[in-house]
Amino acid sequence: MNSDSDLQIAGDILAVQHLLQPAREHPATVAEFVGLARSIAADRAQWAHLVQYDTATRWYHRLRTGPGYEVWLLSWVPGQGSGLHDHGLSCGVLSVLDGELTERSEGTSRALAAGAERVFAPGYVHEVVNDALEPAVSLHIYYPGLTEMPMHSAQCSPAHRDVVPA
Repeated sequence: MNSDSDLQIAGDILAVQHLLQPAREHPATVAEFVGLARSIAADRAQWAHLVQYDTATRWYHRLRTGPGYEVWLLSWVPGQGSGLHDHGLSCGVLSVLDGELTERSEGTSRALAAGAERVFAPGYVHEVVNDALEPAVSLHIYYPGLTEMPMHSAQCSPAHRDVVPA
């Protein structure tokens, strides 16, 4: 009977550098984009001082860019909403950082409290609204970067195209 273990035969696989994948400088998978959103959300010092509230229109600020992606910070005062839209060819992650937002899509409505995340594919049609009595802040990551935001009527047909993150 052979008493050699796999570790004795192959050695410590973690010590063999050529077998390890190098750490990525930028996210490339949905899980990595969610991880990026969570790390930014956890580091309030990175974004809290930038937030502004505008009663006339939704406020937004591009927080970061990387190869093929963008990170946006948005604020929502009570009553503000995005309108029914999709994100063209971009997929994305929506994270609520402060407050509460409501997402409406395909006849459903979801309350999204601070810490909630939504991941969406290209062509996903939704509306985001602050139905609460307090302001809200959200983080949006788009890959590829947002180039269009087709607006939809209640019947979900594209109405016009703006590039305003939501």
